Amino acid sequence: MPTLNWIGKDKVVTHHQDVPFRVLNRQYTFGETPDSGNMIIHGDNLEALKSLLPKYEGKIKCIYIDPPYNTGEEKWVYNDNVNDPRIKAWLGQVVGKELDDLTRHDKWLCMIYPRLTLLQKLLSEDGAIFISIDDNEQANLKLICDEIFGKTNFLAQIIWERAYSPINLKKHFSTSHDYILCYAKEYEKLTCNGLSRSSEANGRYLNPDDDPRGLWKSACLYVGPRVEENVYPVIGPTGKEFWPASGYSWLFSKERFDEMRSDNRIYFGPDGNRTPSLKRFLNEVKQTITPMSIWKYAEVGHSQKATQELKEMFDGEAVFSYPKPVDLVKRCIELYSDKDSIILDSFAGSGVTAHAVLNLNKQDGGNRKFILCEMCDYAETVTAERVRRVMKGYRKGKNAVEGTGGSFDFFELGETIFDNATGLLNEKADVEQIRQYVWYTETKSAYISDPNRSNKYLLGTHNFADYYFYYEPEEETVLDWDFLSKIKQRAEQYIIFADRCLLAEDEMLLRNIVFKKIPRDIKRQ
Repeated sequence: MPTLNWIGKDKVVTHHQDVPFRVLNRQYTFGETPDSGNMIIHGDNLEALKSLLPKYEGKIKCIYIDPPYNTGEEKWVYNDNVNDPRIKAWLGQVVGKELDDLTRHDKWLCMIYPRLTLLQKLLSEDGAIFISIDDNEQANLKLICDEIFGKTNFLAQIIWERAYSPINLKKHFSTSHDYILCYAKEYEKLTCNGLSRSSEANGRYLNPDDDPRGLWKSACLYVGPRVEENVYPVIGPTGKEFWPASGYSWLFSKERFDEMRSDNRIYFGPDGNRTPSLKRFLNEVKQTITPMSIWKYAEVGHSQKATQELKEMFDGEAVFSYPKPVDLVKRCIELYSDKDSIILDSFAGSGVTAHAVLNLNKQDGGNRKFILCEMCDYAETVTAERVRRVMKGYRKGKNAVEGTGGSFDFFELGETIFDNATGLLNEKADVEQIRQYVWYTETKSAYISDPNRSNKYLLGTHNFADYYFYYEPEEETVLDWDFLSKIKQRAEQYIIFADRCLLAEDEMLLRNIVFKKIPRDIKRQ
C-alpha cells in the first residue's frame, strides 16, 4: 500500500504516546443535570483527546471533525492556518530543528496525524468517522487515513455541494464542493442505518386501482441482456399481445409471471391496454435509502445558509465564518449512530455537532451524547453559547425556534497526572481522575466510580483480579497486614498499588498478591 512521507513524520507518528494525560476540570454545568454525558472541553484537542481515553477508548460511535483546511486564510475566527502560534509552538517542541524546513503541507500533516491516531483509538469497533476537507489537503488526508484507519476500512469520499452560485471573480473554476472522507473502525462490524425515506420518495407511490394492499408504483417488467427462456408473449386483458423490448427479456419466467398476475401484481394501465408493469408496494420496500456519495445542498444545506442561520442565532452578529450546516452533520450522525450513542467532535468550532445531536434527539426521542473539544478562546462565547441557545430556544416571534432541552458540562484542561519536573504523581491532580487513569492503563477499560464499594481504594475487578490503588496525596501509603485486614472482598488475585510494601514475597505469592509501587509501576501511556 502506498504511504505518504513528509518532513517530521518520524517525530509525530508515535507522538500521541508522549502527550501527557491531563485531568478535566469542570467549570460549570449548564442545565439541571450534572454529569449528563454532554461535554464541552476547552483546550488543545490533542491533550483533550488523550484525557478522554481512560473513560472513552473504544466507546465513541460516530466522530465528525472539520479540521483546518490549510488554506492560509488569516481573518477567520477559527484560524484556518497551521501558522497559528499554538500549533507552531507545538511543532517546535515535537519536530525540533526540522521545523524551519517544514512546508505548509508538512506542518499540517504533523498537526493532524497524532490527532487522527487518538481519534482512531476512541472510535468503537462498530463506529465511523467523517472528516471534512477541501482540495488543499484532500489527497494527503486520504493517504494518512488509509494508514491510520486501514485502507480496507475506507467507506466513501463524499462530495458535498457547499455552494449554490458561482463566484465569477474566479479565473478558472468556481469551486462549489468540499469533501467528507468516511472510514470505519472495523468495516465488517459497521452497520449503516440508511437514510429515512423522504416524503418526495413516498409521494411517487399511488393506488389508482384501489388495491387493498395500499400504495404502490409501477416498475419495469423487462431487463437486459436478453435471456431466451424469459422471452414469451403476454396477453393483456383486452387481448393485446406484449413482448419485451428488443434485446431484453421479461423479468420473470412464464410460470412466475403467471403467479404474479394471479396475485394482482401486474398492471396493464387503467384501460388494460398498456405495456405491463410490476406493482411495487410501499409497505414491502426497504424503509431506508442507501446514501449516495454526492450530497446536494438542497438535502443537507450549504455554507451561505449555515452562516446566515448562525448569524440569526446570535442576534445578527457574525460570530463565526463558514460554519457547517446542521443538516450536513446530522446526516453523518444518523447514518452511523444509535439513539444512545456518543458523538465526538474534536474541532468543534461553532458547536454545530452538538446542535445536530440535539436536533436529532428531539426528532426521534434519542439520548445521544456529544463531546466537543475546542482550543480557541471562543469555546465559551461561541461554541458553548450556541449549545445553550439551542437547548433554551432562540429567536423571537414567528421565527422563534423551540429549545431542545438538555444539559452539558464545560471543562478546562487541568493538571497533568504526573509532575513533569519530578516524575511523581501530581498531588494537585484530582484523585478520582488519577484512579481512572490507573484503571485504564492496567485494564484498557473504562473506570466506573462506585461509592458503595467495600473498600474505598478498590478500583474494580478485571479478569478475576481485584485492583486496589492505595494512594493519599501528601501521605506515604504502606501495603502491610493492617491494610490487608481491611480487604473484605474475595478475589482470585489482588493487584495493589502503594508507596511501599512490608509483606514478604512468599507471603504475597501464597495469597496471590501483586504489589505495584507508586509511581514506578504506574504505566506511562
